[in-house]
Amino acid sequence: MQLYYGGDYNPEQWDPAVWKEDADLMRRAGVNLVTVGVFSWSSLEPAPGEYTFEWLDEVLGLLHDSGIQVDLATPTASPPPWFSRLHPEALPVTADGVRLTHGSRDTYCACAPAYREAARGIARALTERYHDHPALAMWHVHNEYGTTCYCSLAAARFRIWLQARYGSLDRLNEAWTTAFWSQGYADWADVEPPRKTQYLVNPAHYLDYRRFWSDELLAAFREQKAELRTRSHLPITTNFVFGGWVPVNHAQWADEVDFVAIDHYPDQAGIGAEEQTAFGADLARSWAGGKPWLLMEQAAGAVNDGRRLHPKEPGRMARHSVSHVARGSRGAMFFQWRASRGGAELYHPAMVPHAGPESRMFREIVELGAVLPRLAEVAESNVEAEVALLWDVESWWAMQGTHLPSSSLDYLAAVRAAHRHFWRAGVTVDFAAPDADLSAYRVVVVPSLYLISDPAAERLAAYVEGGGRLVVGYFSGIVDPDARVRLGGYPGAFRELLGVRVEEFHPVADGEVVRLSSGGYGRVWSEDVSADADADADADAADAAEVIDRYAGGVLDRKPAITRREVGAGEAWYVSTELDDETAAGLITRLLDRTEDTALPAGHLLETVRRRAGDTTWTFLLNHGDTDVLVPAVGTELVTGTTVAGELMVPAGGYAVVRRN
Repeated sequence: MQLYYGGDYNPEQWDPAVWKEDADLMRRAGVNLVTVGVFSWSSLEPAPGEYTFEWLDEVLGLLHDSGIQVDLATPTASPPPWFSRLHPEALPVTADGVRLTHGSRDTYCACAPAYREAARGIARALTERYHDHPALAMWHVHNEYGTTCYCSLAAARFRIWLQARYGSLDRLNEAWTTAFWSQGYADWADVEPPRKTQYLVNPAHYLDYRRFWSDELLAAFREQKAELRTRSHLPITTNFVFGGWVPVNHAQWADEVDFVAIDHYPDQAGIGAEEQTAFGADLARSWAGGKPWLLMEQAAGAVNDGRRLHPKEPGRMARHSVSHVARGSRGAMFFQWRASRGGAELYHPAMVPHAGPESRMFREIVELGAVLPRLAEVAESNVEAEVALLWDVESWWAMQGTHLPSSSLDYLAAVRAAHRHFWRAGVTVDFAAPDADLSAYRVVVVPSLYLISDPAAERLAAYVEGGGRLVVGYFSGIVDPDARVRLGGYPGAFRELLGVRVEEFHPVADGEVVRLSSGGYGRVWSEDVSADADADADADAADAAEVIDRYAGGVLDRKPAITRREVGAGEAWYVSTELDDETAAGLITRLLDRTEDTALPAGHLLETVRRRAGDTTWTFLLNHGDTDVLVPAVGTELVTGTTVAGELMVPAGGYAVVRRN
């Protein structure tokens, strides 16, 4: 088993004289896989049905002769100019009703029949020519599915999708609560996409449009996959991209790919980039559900916070890569191999920067390429995690499309905060769906799970009854899958399980906090929690939740802030605010039955991940701080090949991997 190392290679941007140099540099760097063809449609098909494969033949031959495998992509994320000229109806329309023009990537509507046919055509042509090419290791369909369109073609497809989902307009009207604001539909022809309107869009309408686009894009992926599969049995994937604009349910898509591939670009310059790296890797591993997954793209030389590039300090690129490998990735790939000299992303970092191979970045690329083969033995092992965070993209979408009680309510921020608390406590977590089997986890955390179905809520209650510890965060269980509020008091679906009832929300203003009796504080949100009986007014007081911490001062003075209730063999906790780091660390210590001797100090910068196969463990230690760290360890350190007999010094900015049998 090998770990893949390489990145997106765009030889069509360069003269053939550069290709030989590229192959030589790739060998020098230890590259063994490159993705080719992602944005090559106009170079492969300069006119409808006219293919120019000769240049690609030469490139694939050169790579194969150099011992480099190829992940061959279908270039359908960037239709060529001739396609947009001949099929203007396939250009995407924004929610404002503006039809975009050609001139960037993703200038297509996946609902346009002409686009779907053209995409199948180029996929068919590629597999006919290259299905048995010896350089080929896998297929890569499209690039970062996520384009949404609001045109009339999309509207027609949306109506078909709605009819299949609801069956009747009566059921649609019920689900969308269309009695509000006189929105009742009497004819399917009246249903349009949730385009920009006078005031607020219907939340259920918005949510269904996100669901629809995930299904429609998946159908487009399946069509290309079918074309490739007619002649090739190699693995087929597409690269998942993460962001609030992406209308793709990756957890559902994961079953459709032979292995999960992700693109991950942190947007925080400080330690947040390391936290986000771990978050993205844990999420990808959970989407994969035990299948292989691969970091398909990352930036080599810098973090982009949306305003400026922040160069990665020496060693940081390697630590980000190894963090992904520690958490399950079958390698570390980049966008892209060689920095472009022109085009829209000419300043995007690359493995070979504009300065060329005589540069710090390329030297670090070579160093990492030498280390990864030493870590390849971990590929078939499993990441150990005793905690699960619930993740549900539909809950995120529902919050994005709803006029919330506070603009500071943010599903992704809440989930990331929960993940950050465990990361800083040295605890590796899995992500899981609300309706998953959670029996393997000691603790399950539910951060701001705004939307949940009845069956999923019942499974969580059964998890607690069976001995699990469930921690429900604020603004959870509020609405059903139709985005309708669960009546009778918050937190709706969890009220009875938690033994609490909330009548009123108390959003916290930006920059302000609410104090807790324990000495900590909360941000973003607080609630008027009643814990003196469970959800039913006539319930026995014995069913009430125990108050663990209270609000101190203000209108919520002495009101419960954190509660705990014993249910069957387990415990159900409720946290009604966004806890500060120290208070969260104390809660984690209690949930995992840690002692002060075993709990790591708050704010530490040593990332620890353990993997296991049988009786062998591999412990990854990544020091993101600026001081050396001495840790207890026994075994063989794989990076240096040295024996460790009790203690190991992990240098500042460095990393180590210890195997113990």
